[in-house]
Amino acid sequence: MDRKQFIKSLGILSLTGVSMKLNSLNSIFDKSAPTERMPLLFVGHGNPMNAIEDNAFSREMKAIGKTLPKPKAILMVSAHWETKGTFVTAQDLPPTIHDFGGFPKELFATQYPAPGSKWLREEAKKSVTLTNVELNEDWGFDHGCWSVTKNIFPEANIPVIQLSLDYGKDAQYHYDLAKQLSSLREKGVLVIGSGNMVHNFGYVQIKNNDFNAPFGHDWALEANEKFKKYILTDDHKSLIDYKKQGREINLAVPTPEHYLPLLYTLALKEKNENITFFNDVALAGSFSMTSVMIK
Repeated sequence: MDRKQFIKSLGILSLTGVSMKLNSLNSIFDKSAPTERMPLLFVGHGNPMNAIEDNAFSREMKAIGKTLPKPKAILMVSAHWETKGTFVTAQDLPPTIHDFGGFPKELFATQYPAPGSKWLREEAKKSVTLTNVELNEDWGFDHGCWSVTKNIFPEANIPVIQLSLDYGKDAQYHYDLAKQLSSLREKGVLVIGSGNMVHNFGYVQIKNNDFNAPFGHDWALEANEKFKKYILTDDHKSLIDYKKQGREINLAVPTPEHYLPLLYTLALKEKNENITFFNDVALAGSFSMTSVMIK
């Protein structure tokens, strides 16, 4: 055997070993029985730098992670994956996507090497009857996903799949689709919506060169308080019909992609479950980091 053949054989053995480990990991997770209904999260992800900085937001996400039961798998609905139709990530090892520009090289070097989950892909496809959930081999973990999971589950040892947002559908459709995922909670799946309740780049005002400096325009603060009131009173109709809720909310949600993940979380709430807010801060004038935990 010459040198090239030897190196090639090592590569094949290495890939075989990775495959065996993945199969073993999937087997462990796929056969494990959940011990309790999983909580629900909506996380304001904000600046991608929260993934690598030690700040108030990343520390709070880490603290929340320590309070959660260990999921069998995670279903992530991120603002940063919009598609025509509904898809789930289909890779056994989804790539970490750096879908932004102008940040330090340390952020571009960040990886989140969590495995995918064939089991959860199949469960999601079976659960949803409102539309056909298709498999996608091209997407991976965008920063709406990994900037959150890296803080909450830093060991990257829990399988994750992403569910896309169909940009051609309205809020009611997304809420109804989310409802069909309710059985996943009883099977050990943690559903996370990742976006921002208030998200308007047109009114950004950065103070002292610090994007994370606490500050909100009056309309942004008013919108955030309205959202929280609707959430606490289970007024999901007003949240679905958000465009009818006044000027401040229309300014807060000029486009729907960062708002819709909130509806995926709220649609799965059951009666008498507790709601708590964390990272409840406005920043850069026109964003809010307000996050929700339901359990």
